[in-house]
Amino acid sequence: MSSTFVPDRWIPGERLTGRLPATEQTLADGELAAPLVGVLALQGDVLEHLRALRRVGARAVQVKTAAQLAEVDALVLPGGESTTIGKLLVRFELLAPLQARIADGLPVLATCAGMILLSDELDQVEPQPLVGGLHVRTRRNAFGRQLDSFDTRLEVVGIDGGPMDVAFIRAPRVEEILADDVEVLASVDGYPVVVRQGLLWAAAFHPEVTGDDRLHAAFVATVRGA
Repeated sequence: MSSTFVPDRWIPGERLTGRLPATEQTLADGELAAPLVGVLALQGDVLEHLRALRRVGARAVQVKTAAQLAEVDALVLPGGESTTIGKLLVRFELLAPLQARIADGLPVLATCAGMILLSDELDQVEPQPLVGGLHVRTRRNAFGRQLDSFDTRLEVVGIDGGPMDVAFIRAPRVEEILADDVEVLASVDGYPVVVRQGLLWAAAFHPEVTGDDRLHAAFVATVRGA
């Protein structure tokens, strides 16, 4: 496993020098068993996921290339613009390697746009690149546009401590479950918004922006177990 540290304030093209901060030095030297979780860093809420993952005990790095993807133990597909991220996956020749790693059992946490990308099917006419692997049909912007975004508290099966604080921002939802191995962990208005299929987790909301890290913690615990 790589122990490369990518600081929160890292700027693309900037040379990384000096020692790690004390907290990261301790993690790298003393907790090498901590899983290395990548965050797909082509577009979207990358920094927020990196911070959340580090808070729950993972080593977190940006993933922009197939070589970086090959090193990680798990991956987060962040919120953002699913069409843009899909096109960038194709442009940077990451789509096929990512599909192959998921087929080989890579744990994935997909949030908002990430849920769209991870879905096998979309409830729309216009085609767009999809990673696939999660046996659901998903609808984009199912709760409305940007002005219809909302924060709420949501009970999620398997998450202890009461309802989670979550943010729905131009959020998708699952329109149809396509296989028996998909578990529904939370619903809004009767539609699934958190699902799990083995090592694949998907949430329609943004857990990284509210400070409630319990979904990240549950995912990292799954990665440790895997």
